[in-house]
Amino acid sequence: MINARSSFAALSAILILLALHTIVAAGEWPQWRGADRDGRAPGFKPPMRWPDTLTLEWAVEVGEGHSSPVAAGNRIFILARQGEEEILRALDAATGRTIWQQAEPMPYTMHSAATGHGKGPKSTPVVAVGGIYTLSISGVLSCRDAATGEARWRREFSGRYKQTSPYYGAAMSPLVDGGRLIAHVGGHDAGALTAFEAGSGEVVWSWDGDGPGYASPIIATLDGVRQIVTQTQRNVVGVRADSGKLLWRLPFETPWVQNIVTPLMVDGMLLLSGLEQGIFALRPAAGKVDWMTRTVWRNDDVALYMSSPVMAAGRLCGLSHLRKGQFFCLEPSTGDLLWAGDGRAADQAAVVAAGEHLLALTDGGELLVIEAEGRGVPVARYSVADSPTWAHPAIVDGDILIKDRTKLSRYSFSAKARPPAAPGD
Repeated sequence: MINARSSFAALSAILILLALHTIVAAGEWPQWRGADRDGRAPGFKPPMRWPDTLTLEWAVEVGEGHSSPVAAGNRIFILARQGEEEILRALDAATGRTIWQQAEPMPYTMHSAATGHGKGPKSTPVVAVGGIYTLSISGVLSCRDAATGEARWRREFSGRYKQTSPYYGAAMSPLVDGGRLIAHVGGHDAGALTAFEAGSGEVVWSWDGDGPGYASPIIATLDGVRQIVTQTQRNVVGVRADSGKLLWRLPFETPWVQNIVTPLMVDGMLLLSGLEQGIFALRPAAGKVDWMTRTVWRNDDVALYMSSPVMAAGRLCGLSHLRKGQFFCLEPSTGDLLWAGDGRAADQAAVVAAGEHLLALTDGGELLVIEAEGRGVPVARYSVADSPTWAHPAIVDGDILIKDRTKLSRYSFSAKARPPAAPGD
């Protein structure tokens, strides 16, 4: 005879998994930079008037790290460090209450140049096919059941590579393509962009032509071929999504070996940038024998460092590291500068495209609202943290999730706006 309680528990787990699948398919915020890995918040409706302050819905202590929160169903997932453990948590999206948490010892020795950032994880998890996939700062790749937190599989690569993460820790955020998990594993000078079976962790294919950078891969269809595109340690590459075969490679290096910017696909072109490398549009295409890469345009007046670009109101926008931090928008077809804000706007900022606005979270705990069709002057600014905010924000049901040094907070834009000033005020 079937135990009724067991049957109910099994049914509940199935319903949770169905909810996770449904919300992810609907395009919420299940991975790095959102559902399409392009920093857009589709469906975001700005308030009629930006409020004076944001409403804090909840805030919870979760630990250190730059890993971004992700959301699926009614849950938010966050990976962070407490002591010598990395802890993955599933939180109730409405209240911040912990539904489950799993801790794993994760010893890590930091590079001396990065001690100020802390040794919390930098890679953002991805929720897909009922699992949540994580990459630790030391390069351990894991999958847990998104409904229960139970371990499905774990892969570590110390037996294959002398170093299992780049100099400053693993920062590449994995993606799931169909039933495959894509991650660039390994460390400085030796690694492999690899496809794993999402359900088992078994290797499907790998390309071992370079070590990992700090950028995250995207999926792009170029000249009719579906491929994985990423910045590696010293290159930008495209490999076939089905086999891992190298299609094209563009040598690309930045000072201090810091290839960080996630590529952006716009109208068949790849938008690429890096520290002191300007920003340029690349169009790879298949030739009679080999693939070729053509630079469509280049703009050296702006350059991205740790901030990846977005498309908003038909414009290519972001934060240039030049002029001590300057927001900008370009015409994506030509690279012409449409506007550039004042310098010294922010040391670093993570930018989200929310309709025709940019939501820019600076590393100093300030959220700026900037009109993409404006001139870079914020139309609203909010203090959202009293400690550094290096993690990329996430948009969930019109609210924004902010991870500071140790806390995760949910803010709403629904606070009452200041009434318009009376004539003569």
